[in-house]
Amino acid sequence: MTREDFLAFCEGLEGAVCDQPFMPGDGTFVARHERSRKWFAVLMNLEGRDFVNLKAEPGQAALMRSLFTGVRPGYHMNKDHWISVDLMGDVPDEIIQNLTRDSHALTAPALKRVKAHRDLP
Repeated sequence: MTREDFLAFCEGLEGAVCDQPFMPGDGTFVARHERSRKWFAVLMNLEGRDFVNLKAEPGQAALMRSLFTGVRPGYHMNKDHWISVDLMGDVPDEIIQNLTRDSHALTAPALKRVKAHRDLP
């Protein structure tokens, strides 16, 4: 999957935007929820390789690391809850998209709780 394809996929997710919050031109993009600004993906290039950090359930993260050499603990992130996926590695595009959808869902803003009792007029 190319970085352009990945960013286009992220922007197609509900309420998602991509931007460059760090030094412009460094090639790092963040995909986030537009309203809460919470990140669900960070696209970077390190040593000529494009990879993305995604949030994952710890069990799923361990499974993905065992199945694919292109999945590692999250670069500069919590190693239990984030994974780094090499976009140029052995992880199929469909799996990358599923992991991205999961990350998007895991970081989605919680809905405000409705009060149990309302004042009646």
